[in-house]
Amino acid sequence: MRAVRSVAVCAVLLAACGGADGSVSSEPTASTASTAPANSKAPGDECAHVRAVTVVAEGGGTFSFEVTVASTETGWDKYADAWEIRGPGGVVLGERVLAHPHETEQPFTRSLSGVAISSDIAEVTVAAHDLVLGFCGEEMTVAVPHET
Repeated sequence: MRAVRSVAVCAVLLAACGGADGSVSSEPTASTASTAPANSKAPGDECAHVRAVTVVAEGGGTFSFEVTVASTETGWDKYADAWEIRGPGGVVLGERVLAHPHETEQPFTRSLSGVAISSDIAEVTVAAHDLVLGFCGEEMTVAVPHET
């Protein structure tokens, strides 16, 4: 697994709702206000940003994640190359390596199943990694739908 890196984190407000199927989905509802003119890029626009997360309990303390990432990709020289699921203290619980660019498919969604999360962890944070810039984009924190 990729080592946890120190990163600057963009502030994101989240709205979460539980699904009847035991899943939990979150999407950002607002982000830090930008004072950049409409025709220029705000700081962090070149980063890979997490745009949506769905978590489904698989049973036995494992979960599947469906994560939507938006990134400014130019091909093999710059693309979102991974996303990871972090528990308390930034401990990496799961990682999805993205083996190729998605410059013509933005935003894009990929899944990861079999992620073991102990019952004492109520929420996790998902962060996307850019091949060039590392972890610098908007992250998302979501509730873990533990079986009761």
